Amino acid sequence: MASTTSGLTRRRGGATAGGAGADSEDASRVSSPVPRRNEDRAPETSYENSENGHKIAFDPRDISESAERNKQPKLTLMEEVLLMGLKDKQGYLSFWNDNISYALRGCIVIELAFRGRVSMQKDSSRRRFPLADRVIEVVDDTLTGEVLLDEALKMMKSSEKMSVNSWIDLMSGETWNLMKIGYQLKQVRERLAKGLVDKGILRTEKKNFLLFDMATHPVADGGAKDEIRRRVRNVLTSRTVVLPASQFLPEEMEFRYLRTIAMVCAAYAANVLENALSTLGHEARERAFAQVDELLAEYSQWPFGKRAGGSAGVGANLGQVITDEINAGKDKELQLEVVAACLSVFTRLDSLL
Repeated sequence: MASTTSGLTRRRGGATAGGAGADSEDASRVSSPVPRRNEDRAPETSYENSENGHKIAFDPRDISESAERNKQPKLTLMEEVLLMGLKDKQGYLSFWNDNISYALRGCIVIELAFRGRVSMQKDSSRRRFPLADRVIEVVDDTLTGEVLLDEALKMMKSSEKMSVNSWIDLMSGETWNLMKIGYQLKQVRERLAKGLVDKGILRTEKKNFLLFDMATHPVADGGAKDEIRRRVRNVLTSRTVVLPASQFLPEEMEFRYLRTIAMVCAAYAANVLENALSTLGHEARERAFAQVDELLAEYSQWPFGKRAGGSAGVGANLGQVITDEINAGKDKELQLEVVAACLSVFTRLDSLL
């Protein structure tokens, strides 16, 4: 399949009281209980018997939230892309990388879609518009526990409905509309790095740069970054792609393969993919970039493009695996359409910035 020609060049590089009279007057009356609104109700409490016969109270919602967390990877897409771009020992990103900030905002929208929080607005007329110009809406405002995701989710919930492209632009601060400048998510890279410190992946150090000190975040646990690199090379160089289960890609998680493809394409758009391919020879690296070009072209459209294997038969099984994942989540197609829309924005990142 031909490589994407949409402008993306090859990469190198968050008790009421009443009066006494009223009490005596109403003492003989029998009043019906006032029904309470659902939103005013306290959490229902359930009980279970422990081994010693005592009852233990718990909120059933905690069980469902815990089950959802077990299906989510340890790292978000944004964290994986940022980690790929960080220099292991120095603990900072390349100063010349202008693309990563915009790509990270796109990853926020993709992550919310994968977690079932946002989807395309169900309107048959939307197909008249390009993917990136289609309107998205919040379908589940349950907080994720990830600060940046929850900040974006609250903003989308309280705002007018806008397109994928508009949201990524606004969260990146790419707008001349002073009324919407408040939509910008600030210090995303630093907040993501601090989140990785909290998760034990990075550590914080102070380094002197000329006249000022700057916080840097070198890698503390190399296992996470090594796993990401292996996954990237697996997708871009293996004839048959098999992704082993790990804490970073749980077996129970939905869309494991599609999520990995989205991560690879986002890393490519963010100009950090080269760091995961540094151990490959020159020709193998060229083939890997050709493969990600094809992946970006195929998965930046909806429905996703059909593939019969990429360059030199790489990833020959990906088409069928992705089809199986989509068929297993038929009710989530509007969410996957958001993923495709974000990838379509990535294809023209160079012309946007």
